[in-house]
Amino acid sequence: MPTELTQPGSAKYVLFDVDGTLIDAVANQRRVWEMWAARYGLDAAAVYQVALRTRPMETFAAVAPERDARECLAALHELEDEDVRSGVYAAFDGASELLPGLPSGCWALVTSNYEHRVRGRFARTGLPVPGVLVDAAAVAEGKPSPVPYLLAAELLGAKPKECLVIEDAPSGVESGLRAGMTVWGVNASVPVDGVHRHFASLREAVDDILAFTAGSHRDFTA
Repeated sequence: MPTELTQPGSAKYVLFDVDGTLIDAVANQRRVWEMWAARYGLDAAAVYQVALRTRPMETFAAVAPERDARECLAALHELEDEDVRSGVYAAFDGASELLPGLPSGCWALVTSNYEHRVRGRFARTGLPVPGVLVDAAAVAEGKPSPVPYLLAAELLGAKPKECLVIEDAPSGVESGLRAGMTVWGVNASVPVDGVHRHFASLREAVDDILAFTAGSHRDFTA
């Protein structure tokens, strides 16, 4: 496991992934891709397996190469927007306690989704939205590039070494590590490669995240 990049007592900022980290959207994502596949007469299970590993444009190229990718993306966006309006969402246990407990101006959201969908999901689940939200439209390169997390740090006025990234997925973990930040993994049964600390659930990480932002001198490397 890599050496902890941020020394105890020096961390002040937390950068959160959204889907899979704060919001449980797995069932929603599966349903959206199933509806998209049905629209094009494709096998839903096969499409979803590809979508789990690739970005949408790459998914379209793999499962529907004869289709216009822009048309496919427009259809996907339509379905996703409708799901935000009518789907059932839940925040992961601990999120409603954690986010209001963070000092204002010390945290941000960094997502591969779009801001209007994030705001819709947060409104549905009662979670607060911070002042800094870096979405897919804000950067030319998405995760696993370090660009999204570096932009969030810049907007917060933070140095990378002062930032703690909370992620659930390998691409997000890689993004945070490449940005030179401390990365903790949550909501996974086994640690994602590279994380400095692993928590099976967000709930288990709440106290340590709050202590981290408060500059506690507890040992965060265990």
